[in-house]
Amino acid sequence: MPTYNCGRFIGESIDSVLAQTYSHWELLIVDDCSTDNTEQIVSQYTDSRIRYMRNEHNMGAALTRNRALREAKGRYIAFLDSDDLWAPEKLEKQLCFMKQNGYKFSYTCYSEMDSNGKDTGILVTGPSRITKNGMFAFCWPGCLTIMYDAEAVGVIQIENIRKNNDYAMWLKVCKKANCYLLPEVLAKYRRGRVGSVSNHTIFHLIKWHYKLFRDAEKMRITTSLYHTLVNLVCGLYKKIRYTKFIKH
Repeated sequence: MPTYNCGRFIGESIDSVLAQTYSHWELLIVDDCSTDNTEQIVSQYTDSRIRYMRNEHNMGAALTRNRALREAKGRYIAFLDSDDLWAPEKLEKQLCFMKQNGYKFSYTCYSEMDSNGKDTGILVTGPSRITKNGMFAFCWPGCLTIMYDAEAVGVIQIENIRKNNDYAMWLKVCKKANCYLLPEVLAKYRRGRVGSVSNHTIFHLIKWHYKLFRDAEKMRITTSLYHTLVNLVCGLYKKIRYTKFIKH
């Protein structure tokens, strides 16, 4: 759980981990020099499974995630941003899904809420199987739904890119294992928070996708432009095919 100035939300995110029906977990919270009350909120939690670390200086989300991945002791790695939520059965169901099928990399469906935690009625799913080529075409999984087997994949470390650092991780993991969908809604994504990627323009998204392929994947300019274009097309397809509005 990387965090930066999420004191308003992080308690609720931690509570959703504490509520897991699967109890053998560790929660690594890496604070990227928050200037709000994040540290005070986290200090109220005394559960020994929660480990809080604070960067000596602001490093950005990519290097903050890298630090957490180096510190992680568990075989299975899952991600939860400090303003998102897991359903209580998330870890238990996903671990069972992976072990029963021999999968090394998986994700789930998720629903969306607004910045105040109110359900928007939007449900996001994805392809039942994502190959390496499929993952390079688009970032289908939500970061808060991913789980992978570190024993099979190894320790992931990504380049220091400002945005799309979660996607940069999946591009590395998918070179080792296909990603499979557990078709259940097991997480909630908070949309619209100040600073969130969901608030930015299409121009910014194009720029960040290009930098992902060019800087993180070290691709040629033409190849980076090609993958950026494919991502734009697949992003539209995802909105049509895999994003649903459920009436309350």
